[in-house]
Amino acid sequence: MTALTPSWLGEPAVQRLLAALAAAGIEARFVGGCVRDALLGETETGDFDLATPARPEAVMAALGTAKVRALPTGIAHGTVTAVVTSPGPPRSFEITTLRRDVETDGRHAVVAFGADWGEDAARRDFTINAIYLAPDGTIDDPVGGQADLAARRVRFVGDPATRIAEDVLRILRYYRFEARFGGGEGDAAARSACRAAAGKLPTLSAERVSRELLRLIGGPDPVRVLKMMQEDGVLAAILPEATRLDRLDALLPLAAADDGILRLAALIEVDRSGANAVAERLRLPAAEKKRLAGLTSPWPLDPAADAKAQRLALYRYGQERYGDLALLLAADCKLKPSALRKLFDLAETWEIPIFPLGGDDVTALGIAPGPRVGGLLGAVRRWWEDGDFAADRAACLARLREIAAQRS
Repeated sequence: MTALTPSWLGEPAVQRLLAALAAAGIEARFVGGCVRDALLGETETGDFDLATPARPEAVMAALGTAKVRALPTGIAHGTVTAVVTSPGPPRSFEITTLRRDVETDGRHAVVAFGADWGEDAARRDFTINAIYLAPDGTIDDPVGGQADLAARRVRFVGDPATRIAEDVLRILRYYRFEARFGGGEGDAAARSACRAAAGKLPTLSAERVSRELLRLIGGPDPVRVLKMMQEDGVLAAILPEATRLDRLDALLPLAAADDGILRLAALIEVDRSGANAVAERLRLPAAEKKRLAGLTSPWPLDPAADAKAQRLALYRYGQERYGDLALLLAADCKLKPSALRKLFDLAETWEIPIFPLGGDDVTALGIAPGPRVGGLLGAVRRWWEDGDFAADRAACLARLREIAAQRS
């Protein structure tokens, strides 16, 4: 056993949680991402996962005695969430009883408590996620996760086909972890098992698939792994529209990381109706569905247009969509780097004007509320836009009176 003392181990919230468990005689070890990332030298971590031989009822009782908020978030599977709000910054901890799978159907599992540390490790997905850290810094690595982490090797615990049969989502998790922690061509046994089970992916809920897919696309090195998924028949099973890996590859150095929707727009070759179909299949939230649909080709932004036309496009599409369209054009070799910089400079420096009139200005002329109000405002707005937004409020009011008189 080796030792590890990440900085977060000394945080007040962490120490308060450990003290609450220790006071009840409950052994607990950190496991999963917080341990894996600490071994990689990453000082920041999100939520913490812990494992314990104690049953969830005992964990709930211990936390209650220590006045630590405890939520039975997954009590049937042995998981209790502890929320420590003081001292120091608030932290969330998922504490799960050591368990073994009794029955699985590829999506859900029936578990039994009373497992030992080795049995608990044997049911986890990847070796790099089955490394345990005790409160004193002692590391227990029963399945060789540290060696795999050092070798940039993502490997299933035990037989890959068995792990996938327990939860088909592990196919997508394998490729996502491969993108972040792996290298080269991936683990042959893992890829073979994923290839064989790819036909089961449609049995998963759209939300689970979408979450994994967008995290993979938005993460580091997605193209290398998407090519693997393509070769293994996995990509076609979940996103057959993903045919533009070349465009995504070209986008990566241009756009900010973690923007899964922009990267998805670069990856798929569809029209607006096709984008809507993809969004429906992935159960994307309404805002993400709308954004994706607005980024499909043919793109409405003309890279050869003059400055006046660019200002009009920026006004109509807004800064975010305008920038996204410019990036997609550049990734598709339709916009040179120098031209892209000019469009971005415009988006960053030009203050998008606000149309100076509203419905009250129309009704003030004695025009009753109704469709005519919107029609008149629209006519003035188009005139204002055609004039490169130069007309002020007074000029717009004069134009409104003129058009209203013409249409009376």
